[in-house]
Amino acid sequence: MGYALREHQRRGRFDVEKARAAGIPEGPLWGKLSKGEPIELADGRQLTPDRFVGPKRPGRLVVFTGDTRPCASVVDAAQGADLLIHEATFGEEEKDRAKETGHATAREAAQVALAARARRLVLSHVSARYSLSAEELVTEARTVFPETTVAKDGMTVEVPYSE
Repeated sequence: MGYALREHQRRGRFDVEKARAAGIPEGPLWGKLSKGEPIELADGRQLTPDRFVGPKRPGRLVVFTGDTRPCASVVDAAQGADLLIHEATFGEEEKDRAKETGHATAREAAQVALAARARRLVLSHVSARYSLSAEELVTEARTVFPETTVAKDGMTVEVPYSE
């Protein structure tokens, strides 16, 4: 089970230089164009936003998995994720146990992140056996996917826009 939190698309960037070159006065008319509304200038010219606003920009995507064995549907859901939070209950030495209990290893979580072309991976739902230090899980995952860290209680993760 998992969740994909997809942010809405953002407006395209407003091209200030093009607006100035077209003689559009700064102020409310710029605001209308940037919001996708056509405008009419005092001289009667009617202008549409497509000349002054770039293409829509993607929002952020955060994917969070629960107790999940790596599979194609998880990779599909996480495709292009800015942040993938994937359970990694065990290390590779417990791969058979992970499979029996429906969990993933740190390496498997990293393989999902790599296949999904995620930007960052946070390992979660780590077994208590790693409670003193989960660094071995992080090291294991980073051999496959370098942008990996492990979740900690109270941790905050910034998810910047891709552009």
